[in-house]
Amino acid sequence: MTAWLRRMLEGDTNAFHEVYVRIHLHVYRTVYFLMQNKNEAEDVVNEVYAALFQALPGYDFSKPFKSWLNGIILRQTSSWKRRVWRKMKLSFKVERLMPFESPVHALPEDGVFRQESRYEMLELIDRLSMKLREVIVLRYYHESSFEEIASVLQIPVGTVKSRHHAAIHKLRGLLEAAKTERGTSVHVQ
Repeated sequence: MTAWLRRMLEGDTNAFHEVYVRIHLHVYRTVYFLMQNKNEAEDVVNEVYAALFQALPGYDFSKPFKSWLNGIILRQTSSWKRRVWRKMKLSFKVERLMPFESPVHALPEDGVFRQESRYEMLELIDRLSMKLREVIVLRYYHESSFEEIASVLQIPVGTVKSRHHAAIHKLRGLLEAAKTERGTSVHVQ
């Protein structure tokens, strides 16, 4: 396996194919057993191969390949689950912030109102300071972890978490003020 990995590092596409043939069952089975949503397993497997290709230059050839590969599989599976959870959590927060819409009485212009609400949220985000806005954008629009944000911004993880908390608090206040101006009230938890 080591020879194929070295050839793969040199850009040999046949070597990548050979490595793929040798590990694909192991990768797929491991991901399949780790995922609750089996339909997403293929997507995670693709993420594993992308991470493998990206991390290969840093692989220590004196260490067992399977252990290193398992580490990649676990990290990519965890990363996928975090992204899915974050999307669900954000979707739930947005639904709680939006007024209840009854599909039975939906009017053609309701789609316009929903779109307008999204634009209002973007306007509120634009009103944040740059330090707070960049954390919100990286966290919710680029699905970055706190650690990834800290790395990108070159600040401690604790500072990222503090800015995230401050941004959410400020957005809640701005949203409440916007709703009050329009004569409606909303409770944000």
